Amino acid sequence: MANSLNLSIDRSSPIPLYHQVVQGIENLIHDGTLVPGSKLENEIDLAAALNLSRPTMRKAMDELVRAGLLVRKRGVGTQVVASQVRRPLELSSLFDDLSARGSKPTTDVLTFSHIDADAVICEKLALPAGAKVYHFTRLRKVDGKPLALMENWVRDDVTAIEETSLADQGLYAILRNAGVNFRLAQQRIGAMVANSYQAPLLDTVPGSALVTMERTAVDDTGRMVETGRHVYRADQYSFEMTLVQR
Repeated sequence: MANSLNLSIDRSSPIPLYHQVVQGIENLIHDGTLVPGSKLENEIDLAAALNLSRPTMRKAMDELVRAGLLVRKRGVGTQVVASQVRRPLELSSLFDDLSARGSKPTTDVLTFSHIDADAVICEKLALPAGAKVYHFTRLRKVDGKPLALMENWVRDDVTAIEETSLADQGLYAILRNAGVNFRLAQQRIGAMVANSYQAPLLDTVPGSALVTMERTAVDDTGRMVETGRHVYRADQYSFEMTLVQR
């Protein structure tokens, strides 16, 4: 398997040997050479093929498992799982980001209502008491597989929103088409474990890891347009960011 996948080890490189293995297998997963469900040889055979020690190979495989790219199954061995959706930290929607990377996002609208905003949402969107908002929850899938469970509140003085449009388009596309020019957002990223409601919708088990994201977006007039709480399967999703020293 190692030779057939053209993994090469540069012993003169300052990059640790185990990390070269991680990078090599990760690249093969991301470029589609190793598709989800592909089975890898056992660590002893892989180590022998690459002339590495078994502890070095185990360390590499452990890191790939922790990254959510491989899974160990008793009686089956080590297999490739679906590669993560890596999302840049930008003011964009999940629908837009998935479409831009060539995926085929679909949306199931689970709930939809036009309601009086409660005190918490009025504060988040800087609305007066008694203001109305659109409130909806959606299940976002990529290539037919559940990825994110999303709950949003949108002020209703921006545009009328129809349930059918949410099934066909991303929320930000709907709002931009209505003339909203997004300027900035306050965003918080965290983690939690799936509960009994989230788990079956996301095709996982209660207690599995989820990435969380809370965001309130502001347009170029200073209006707080929408706020949302989203959860994502941690084995299929991550955020990417570039850090700059000031």
